This record gives sequence, structure tokens and C-alpha cells, in this order.
Amino acid sequence: MRSRSRRSSPSRRAALISLCTAATLVWLAFSNLGVALPTIATELNVNLTDMQWANNALSIACGTLLLAGGRLTDLHGHRKMLLLGLVIFGVAALATAFTPNLAGLIAGRALMGAGSALILPATLAMIPALFERTEQPPAFAAWAAATWAGQAVGPAIGGTLTTLLGWRSLFWLTAPVVLVLYVVTKRHAPEAHRGRGRVDLFGLVTGAGAALCLLFALTEGQQVGFSDPLIIALFVATAALTVAFVFVELRITDPLVDLRLFRTRSFDGALIVNLTMNMSFAGTLFVLSLYLQDVRGYSAFAAGLLLVPAAGTILVFNAVGARIVTRHDARSPSIWGLVLVGVGCFAISALLPSLSVLAVILGLLIIGVGLGILSVPVADTIVGGPPVALAGAASGLYKTSSMLGGALGVVLLTAATTRFGRAEAAPVSTAAGLTEAESNQVVNALTNSQTATAVLDKLPANERSLVIEAYHQAFSDGVSTALVLGGVIAVIGTVLAAWIWPRQRKGRDPRQPRQT
Repeated sequence: MRSRSRRSSPSRRAALISLCTAATLVWLAFSNLGVALPTIATELNVNLTDMQWANNALSIACGTLLLAGGRLTDLHGHRKMLLLGLVIFGVAALATAFTPNLAGLIAGRALMGAGSALILPATLAMIPALFERTEQPPAFAAWAAATWAGQAVGPAIGGTLTTLLGWRSLFWLTAPVVLVLYVVTKRHAPEAHRGRGRVDLFGLVTGAGAALCLLFALTEGQQVGFSDPLIIALFVATAALTVAFVFVELRITDPLVDLRLFRTRSFDGALIVNLTMNMSFAGTLFVLSLYLQDVRGYSAFAAGLLLVPAAGTILVFNAVGARIVTRHDARSPSIWGLVLVGVGCFAISALLPSLSVLAVILGLLIIGVGLGILSVPVADTIVGGPPVALAGAASGLYKTSSMLGGALGVVLLTAATTRFGRAEAAPVSTAAGLTEAESNQVVNALTNSQTATAVLDKLPANERSLVIEAYHQAFSDGVSTALVLGGVIAVIGTVLAAWIWPRQRKGRDPRQPRQT
């Protein structure tokens, strides 16, 4: 039950600013590593598939632990869990800054993900505790604007810091920001009523295990092949663990996820929109950052700046989405926003061969409009609609779909890029004298990385130039194919959400609490 005490307006504003900044910091950490991957891959001498684990470690860890984080928020209070999450996040970031190898980078990013799994549901669930139902859309709009801005400008910030101070600055500069947030949150964020119960450990193990098996199979399948017995076994384990998770959650007294939430079709529809939107957007940003650096030859700084345009349209149309959900309903802006995400992906794919960088900017502007329109309606439906006592669990589900959607999108679009490129470039590299294993090694790396250079240096200069040109063309075509996949994912999400999510009945006040 929500506390009835209200802070003064200045305190509420300070608390909201702290929540938004904490969420922004998390999303910066999610998105700023992408443009630094070529630099890190060169320094640590690892391939592209290995770097996917470094990129995805934070989102995988966060996505698998968010349900537990949401439950802990409901049980122990938003403020306490937010402070704990900030401590974990800051310490992990500082430790990662001094890691000597890929294993340390992956471990550090995973621990940052564990801290994020407490920060994100706590910041979201605190909004219903701070604001009345009619006041929540503007608060969700501020939160959404902060998180999308963090994700959109993350590549630019990551590229700037990587160019000026080195990639390790992405981590050690986080510590002082976390310290300031900790102090502000401790002073202004309200204490929340604590619930009763416990964390469902069996549900946590089965849910997290299902996510890990799925993501590991998708990532490693690119290397060893999806017909490999281990990969098939992992897919089977994913299905078995998912069934076990649902079976337990339906019968346990204190479930990790209260499945009553799924009885509301609008909640289910909003989750589908959120999942597919993150798959399309995260995968698109990842492959475009690699394309701009490896094929177009831009620095990490320049590539990051070219990925910023989405931020402007997200911030502008975020306010539009908030106004629509306040005056009308959440379904229409959510559905049409996802349509625009798909249109943006298709536009980049179609225009990339002829317009190149201009196609990237134009497509990201369209995607940004869609993301801005749908963000507040989706968050308001998922987090603001259910009873306040379930706000933490709802927030955990909301961000779980975001994290897993983003990780799946990166894996799927990268797989489409590399597998298409491998098939197209293989004849040229084989004719030049590379073996099939060496050809695959170059495709799984980047042509300017140490791994690829070691293979390509075996060739004569003229043959080497031809092979590099062939790989660049293949990578470009692979990115175009991957972006079609990103658009298809958005279209599928649109159709499913439109089918499941009921239209708002005329005469009903959309600001009234939804029944579950």
C-alpha cells in the first residue's frame, strides 16, 4: 500500500531529477560501449563475437535479474534498493576501468548489470509513490526522456571519451557521478512502504537460466553453427526452464512475478511493443556503429555523433506521446510509434547503398519519432496501470523486456550481418588464397582489427585490397539485410500488439486506474 505522505514540490522535483539521472547513467552504460568496440577489440586482440559478450554482458545480467530487483523493491522499499544498486554499479564500473583482459571487462559489465537490475525498477516504481495517478504521465515522460536521451547520446559520449581519454574512461568517470546521485537520492528520495513475503529463488533460477541459455545459444551459434548439439541442447533447455518457471509461478504463494499482471490485455500489448521496439532499435544502433567505423572509416567520435539524430526526435515527440496518453488512450501512440520504428529500419536499408550516411541520419530521425511517441504510453500502461503494490514487479517486467529485447536484437541483427557477409565475401577471399577458416575469422572480426590484419597481411598488397573491398561491400549488404530484419521485427510486434491490446472504450476516463 502506498504511503500517503507527500514531500514538498522542491523535494519531489529533486527526487525526480535524481531518478531520471540514475536511469540516464544506466542507459549511457548500456549504449556507450558500442562505438568503442573496435578500439577495445584492437587493444585486447579479440573478435567480434567475443565483443558481443562484452557489449551484452550488462544487458544480459540486468535482464535476468530485473524480476528479482522488482520484487526486492516491493519488499524492501524503493529508496533502499536504489541506493544499494548505485553502490554496486559504481564499484563495478571503477573496477572495470582497470581490467587487463576481456574476461575482466565481461565480468565488470555483468556486475554493473546487477546494480542496474536494482536501479531501474526502483526509479520507475518510485514514480507512483511520488505522484498521484493523474500526475504520473509527465513524470514518466521525464523518466523516458532521460533514458532515451542517455541511450541516444551514449554513442557520441562513448566516442568522445574513447577518442580523448581512452575507452577505460567510460568506466572510471562513472564513479564520481554515482557518488553525487547517492547523496542526492539519500537526501530527497522518499521512503516507501515495505511489503511482506520473500524472493522466489526457484523462479529466479529458472527465469534467469532460460534467458541465459537462449542468449548463449544465439551468440555462440554464430560461431559453431546452429546445428551444433550444444546449441540445440541450449534451445531445449530454454524451453524446459521457461515451462518450469511458469509452472512454479502459477502455484507458489510469493511468486517472483505475479501472473495476475498478465490478465490485463493492455499490459500484455504494451510489453510486446516494448520488447520488439528494443529489439529493432538496439540491434540497429549496434550494426550501424560497426558499419560507420569499419566500412565508412569514421572514428569512434564521429560515428557516435552520427548516431545522435534519434535523440532530438525522441525528446521532442516524447512530450507528444505524454499529451496523447493524458487526453486519449495509450494504445494508438504505442502502435503507430512502433510502425514508425519499422519504417525507419526499412528506410535505412533501402537507401544505404546510394545515400550511405544520409540514409543513416534520415532513418534514425524517423525511428526517433516513433520511439518518442510510444515511450510514455508504454511506460504508463505497464507501470502506472497495475496496483501500486505491484509497481516494482511491473517495473521489473517492463525493464526485463527492454534488456532482453535489446540483447536479442543485437544478437539477431549481428548474426544476419555476418552470415550474409560471409556467404558473399567467401568466393573472393578463397580465390585470393585464404582458407575457409581464415575467411570466417575475418568476417567475425573487423577488417581493421588485429585479428583480421594478421590474416590479411599474408596476402599480396593488391589481393589484400581486393579482399578488404569485398568484405566492406559484403558488410554493407549484410547491414542492409539486418535492417530489413529489424523492420520485420517491428511489424510483427505491431500486428501482435494491435491484436491483443483492446481499443479504449468511448466515455471511459483513460486516467482511471485499470482493473486487473
